Parts: sequence; structure tokens; C-alpha cells
Amino acid sequence: MAEVRLESISKSFGGLTVLPDLDLTVPEGSFTVLVGPSGCGKSTLLRIISGLEMPTAGTVRIGGQDVTFDEPSKRGISMVFQSYALYPHMTVAQNIDFGLRLAKVPAAERQTRVAEAARILALTDYLDRKPSQLSGGQRQRVAIGRSIVRQPKVFLFDEPLSNLDAALRTQMRVELAQLHQSLDATMIYVTHDQVEAMTLADQIVVMNAGRIEQVGAPMDLYDRPQTAFVAGFIGSPKMNLLPGTAIGRDDVATMGIRPEHIAVSDDTGYWPATAQVVETLGADTVVHAHVAGTGDVTVRLPGDRRLRAGETLFLTPERRHLHLFDADGHRMQDPA
Repeated sequence: MAEVRLESISKSFGGLTVLPDLDLTVPEGSFTVLVGPSGCGKSTLLRIISGLEMPTAGTVRIGGQDVTFDEPSKRGISMVFQSYALYPHMTVAQNIDFGLRLAKVPAAERQTRVAEAARILALTDYLDRKPSQLSGGQRQRVAIGRSIVRQPKVFLFDEPLSNLDAALRTQMRVELAQLHQSLDATMIYVTHDQVEAMTLADQIVVMNAGRIEQVGAPMDLYDRPQTAFVAGFIGSPKMNLLPGTAIGRDDVATMGIRPEHIAVSDDTGYWPATAQVVETLGADTVVHAHVAGTGDVTVRLPGDRRLRAGETLFLTPERRHLHLFDADGHRMQDPA
């Protein structure tokens, strides 16, 4: 494993600048997730780390070494893509072994590495099968196995779960977290899904329009977002972002309050509201309500709270959980 350091990285395609000037440190052994909306530059950044894309300016260091202009094969990295890119005519063992054979690794060592990767990924019983005989999750594990056998310093993942259904994505998130723990490796993972970011990462990098909005541990970003963009991006359901006037603050451009930090009463409260849609999710009940003169507000309640669309509610945001942002979207001093 190795630290990855990006220094003053910029990237332009013709007259379009997609990464203006970026610095980032990925600690050795961390699981760092780059997250943000489509087009924010996260995949471009990953490709620059991998060597598949050259920066317009700046320096890429892996394990302290300047690798800015090194070929991908010389960087000590391995990349897992959204597409499995498995060879259909080869067995699982042959697919995992393919890169080692190209590198002319001795047969006995190849066999040992393949067997160990298969053990880690629960693929031992499938080594003689072809990709067409595997589920989507198993194919993704084969693609990951191909990376493990190379024993890289850094694993790079570019939206590897986006082709899987919801149940498989959940299963693979757990397996990737376990893989990180067992390998004690540096992993950099790109996704647009903030749930994946929250559940996998020990460090999240939130990107927006080529810039880094905030870097931190998942709950640091959740509890203290430094910009209105991060506040609205991290969390499910999303944070309510309303004008500061909704709480009588003309000096606040935007006020944020998470759905679970709004108290609900049948008879008294700060905002009279009308329930528009009620989602019963088992452990939670999520209410989408409208507050006249303020806007739409989402509230998360315990699953045993029974409400119906059309009911009148009284909502009170918990003052100690307010998030206040100025006109530039930057966090203001917390309310007393």
C-alpha cells in the first residue's frame, strides 16, 4: 500500500477546463471515495492517478515517487472498471491469471496468487467456469481478483457496482469493505452514489464542477458540511435547504435541517404544514410536507408513526441541528 498525493493538478480538454487546480492526499491504507454528480471530474481525476490520462499541469506522487509521466504499468496500481471486461472464452482462473501471464510471472507463483485471490473472494468453487456461467456479482469479483493477484500498491475503482441491481450492490459493498480490511490496502473509489460513499469510505472527497468541496470522514461531512452543496449532497433523504427567512434570519442565505432533526406535533409547532406524500419504509416513515410561504420539507419519523397524505402537521426544526450558509454557500457560525 502507498500514499497518493496530487499536487496542483489541472486538466483541460481544448478550451474546457475540467479540473482547475486541485490538491489532494490519499493516506496510505485508506479507503478514499471520490463522490459527486456526473461531470464533476471524479473519473478524470482517477484516470490521471492511473496514468490513463495526463494532467495539463501538476504532479502525481505514489508512495512518494513522482509518477506523473510514468506508464500505468509502472505505477504499482490496478484498476477495476464499471465494465467487467472478462474474456468470455477463458475460465475464471484464466481470467484472473491473464495479467500475470503477460508479465511472465512463473507458473507456480501464478497458481499460488490465483488460489489466494479466489479464497479471499469466495471464487474457489468457480475457477473452472466461464463468465457466462456466473452472476453479475461473481463476475465483478473475478474482475477484482484480476487486480488482487497483481499485488498493487493502490487499487482504483471506477463505479464498479453501477451495473448491478440494488440487492447485489448492497452485497458487494459489504464484500468490498471486508476486502479492504483483509488486504489492508490503499483504495480509491469513484461513485456518484453518496450511499456507497458513506458506507464504504473512511475518507470522502466531495467534488463539484472540478473542485473539491470538502474532504473528511463520512460522519464529519454529515454532521458539519462546510458548504451548502455538501449539505444537500450527503445524506438520504437529503437535507432540507430553505431560505434563512424560514427561521427569521435575514442574515442567513440558506438554512439546512436534516429530516430526522424536525419535531412533529399535531397541534403546535414553528411551521404549520400539510403532508403531501407519506412513505412507509418499515423502520422509518418519511413525510414530504409543504409549508406555506417556506417550501417543501422532508421529515423522517420512526416507522410506527402513522400519518396520511392531507393531514395538517406542525413542524419544529431542532435549533442545535441547524446548518447556516452565507450567500456564497459557505458554512456560517453554528447557532448558539
